[in-house]
Amino acid sequence: MTPRRPDASDPPVAELLDRTTFPAGSGPLRCAVSGGADSTTLLALAVATGRQVVAVHVDHGLRPDSHADADHVAGVAASWGAAFELHRVEVAQGADLEARAREARHAAAGPGTLWGHTADDQAETVVLRMIRGTGPVGLAAMRPVDHPLLALRRSETSALCDHLGVEPRRDPANGDPRFDRVRVRHEVLPLLDDVARRDVVPLIAGLATRSAELGDLLELLAAEVDATSVADLRSVPRPVAVTAFRRWWNGRTGGLPPPGATATTRVFDVVDGAARSCDVVRGWSLHRSAGRLRLESTRDQRSR
Repeated sequence: MTPRRPDASDPPVAELLDRTTFPAGSGPLRCAVSGGADSTTLLALAVATGRQVVAVHVDHGLRPDSHADADHVAGVAASWGAAFELHRVEVAQGADLEARAREARHAAAGPGTLWGHTADDQAETVVLRMIRGTGPVGLAAMRPVDHPLLALRRSETSALCDHLGVEPRRDPANGDPRFDRVRVRHEVLPLLDDVARRDVVPLIAGLATRSAELGDLLELLAAEVDATSVADLRSVPRPVAVTAFRRWWNGRTGGLPPPGATATTRVFDVVDGAARSCDVVRGWSLHRSAGRLRLESTRDQRSR
């Protein structure tokens, strides 16, 4: 059966579309589409905006039948008048498979691509970051600017697919307890629901929203701080100083993930004068001299 074309005049489509955060303007929308219910809903609602849409599918090659996902997405995209773009990447089995697959997926899809994560995914991400020791800003998790479906629930994306006559693809990895996210989804969040005697996803997603607002304020304040100046960093509240350092780190390292809590403590030991230098992470070190800081990579040191 050919899927029904999404139309903004169709009440179930219109109700969900009204709660999305697609970027303003009239330009094309690039949507990452795995073939699951969430990403298929992203594609459907993007089509319903009336703008040009590209369905971007990344094949990790982790399953022998992964090509069937690509064929499925290509067929749905064609039936809805969307372009289709296929990227194939190689991700070896082994440790941190989930994280490495995500990095490869984002690199292949490229900047400006939209992702179909829902409020349920947001809650899972917040819980995962909490148990890994993130700070307040890290609790902001995913931002609406490139995740337009964060106000939607997973049950709603499944219902829309049923309404449009689309059978989503099922990824066996979504039920594999080897992955932390799967355990949070199927064990931790249901337990929290039971303890709280309510659905905790809106509460946790709300925490992410408030954390994002805090993060935006810190970014605004940190923009006025010279992160290479010990005096500047010591003259502002520590959360602002940490944010300023991370801004500098991002620019100096070309966008490497920022140091975690333990590494940040080492950094501010140098800022506070308890040490003259320290290893940060990923081959980078911080040095203090005459009230100024410099970040050096192993490559910088070898080229001397």
